[in-house]
Amino acid sequence: MASPAWDPYVRDCPTRDLLDRIGDRWTVLVIGTLAEGPRRFGDIAKAVDGVSQKMLTQTLRSLERDGLVTRTVFPQVPPRVDYELTPLGHSLRTPLHTLEVWATTHMEQVVEARRSYASAAAR
Repeated sequence: MASPAWDPYVRDCPTRDLLDRIGDRWTVLVIGTLAEGPRRFGDIAKAVDGVSQKMLTQTLRSLERDGLVTRTVFPQVPPRVDYELTPLGHSLRTPLHTLEVWATTHMEQVVEARRSYASAAAR
């Protein structure tokens, strides 16, 4: 059976949900953090400054559901849980890293554009 033609420009295409997931800032930052290797929840939270426990939990669950992250529980006291990118998650790292580089490279231009826009709107 042939694969369906996925088209994010079609309203009900599930690729839109996936684009929402991978375009989310917390997803970008969590995947970037996990690119360095397996990490514990607290280590991810420290690396991603500003993420709340609730948002990090939701992001990790969504990434696990989508097959981008694995969660491994180690039977010890207290329990240890590691999060790690799957091969699919690693395949997303390069395009997301490109977006990170673009954002940091062009941030000054964006800041200036925002200033110009605000100045023009205030007239």
